[in-house]
Amino acid sequence: MTLKTPNPPASESFMDATAAVDRLQELYDQATDFLTHAFSEAVENGVSDTVHYRAFYPEIRLKITSYTPVDSRLSFGHVSAPGTYASTVTRPDLFRHYLIQQIRLLIRNHGQPVEIGVSATPIPVHFAVVGREDVTVPQEGTAGFVLRDVFDVPDLSTTNDDIVNGTHDVSTGDTGPLALFTAQRVDYSLARLAHYTATDPEHFQNHVLFTNYQFYVSEFEAYAREQLADPASGYTAFVSTGNHEITTTDGEIPETSKMPQMPTYHLKRDDGNGITLVNIGVGPSNAKTATDHIAVLRPHAWLMVGHCAGLRNTQALGDFVLAHAYLREDHVLDDDLPVWTPIPALAEIQVALEEAVADVTALKGYDLKRIMRTGTVATIDNRNWELRDQSGPVKRLSQSRAVALDMESATIAANGYRFRVPYGTLLCVSDKPLHGELKLPGMASDFYRTQVARHLQIGIKAMEGLRGMPLERLHSRKLRSFDETAFL
Repeated sequence: MTLKTPNPPASESFMDATAAVDRLQELYDQATDFLTHAFSEAVENGVSDTVHYRAFYPEIRLKITSYTPVDSRLSFGHVSAPGTYASTVTRPDLFRHYLIQQIRLLIRNHGQPVEIGVSATPIPVHFAVVGREDVTVPQEGTAGFVLRDVFDVPDLSTTNDDIVNGTHDVSTGDTGPLALFTAQRVDYSLARLAHYTATDPEHFQNHVLFTNYQFYVSEFEAYAREQLADPASGYTAFVSTGNHEITTTDGEIPETSKMPQMPTYHLKRDDGNGITLVNIGVGPSNAKTATDHIAVLRPHAWLMVGHCAGLRNTQALGDFVLAHAYLREDHVLDDDLPVWTPIPALAEIQVALEEAVADVTALKGYDLKRIMRTGTVATIDNRNWELRDQSGPVKRLSQSRAVALDMESATIAANGYRFRVPYGTLLCVSDKPLHGELKLPGMASDFYRTQVARHLQIGIKAMEGLRGMPLERLHSRKLRSFDETAFL
């Protein structure tokens, strides 16, 4: 077997973060251009199965020889002990601002250079050609040659969540991870995001709202058009499913013939600090899928603004529920995050949401209790839980002090905890099954319809409040484990 690779350049040391990321981009472009050209040639002209084309992800490497004192208030930007740390990198163009920020913190906090070079991890050809409109990877058996004999394909040993799950084993003297995700894991999620949401990863913003109700989509578009009409808003574009982008309030968005599994919309700012809305639909599986993949983009916060069942007789349809704890009976994360793991409420998120509710409803202090309860939200995996014998579920819900029940919130919060993404939940009561008010046609009151219209505005206001908060304050140390990666 003849192995053909690009000529590997020597590693270089950098004390300037921007120059380091420029070098990462050069190495990445060299590798992906090599693979794209080789693949196009192989498809067009054929290739011998005795030749294997391989190129490697670039990597960032840091060597620390002493216990450097760092600011103990920081939850990221430093390593905890002497050693060698490294992480593979993909799409430096997409992550440029993030990489510069994280590398700059490392250099500042440790006073040591970072090394930029070529890693030992091959780039799968599928990920190398992504975004090249004139190149697609055919299914196995249709290329005229055995794909994995000639090119590298995705490898599950480097496409998993062992770092974020805390199961990654670093023996004494081995290289530790700098980031929560390997390059292959990131590439996998970027491809999945485009598939599930029908929008490219480049459009995702740093603040993400999740909903389980289609009504919020039309409200979000209306709000986006208002903002585009105001030059002082800071918003520059609105992107809908199918990557349709408008920059003016009267821009036309064509209808989509086939909606994706999770329609997604982006109100963009030039600095990426806009708002993304994802309609995840119903169920914890969708909630996990969406957050599993959006997490690699390292958003600054995500919030659930969906509908729920109110469990207290004193609640009315349209009342809000601010979750401060979660009862997890969704089961989709049991293998990744044990159910005994507490999912704490994050003070910064809670305050932002409560202030947003007060601002939109013009109610404050004790009066706010008329329309909002703070308490435990139970999340289950059975949409028709009401049809079970109620003696067991109702008793358990009462013992947990739950005030609302849905199918997504605890999943989103738990994955936020797991991925170190600040999270929160504000729900709107859409039915009260324990008190005879089932989700049936004609049940909605004028109050309910008014509150639903306000709900999205509250989520947006909360995000806009969080946008002005320094990252060092928003990204709490309570989301970081004993032996954390340096990168956020």
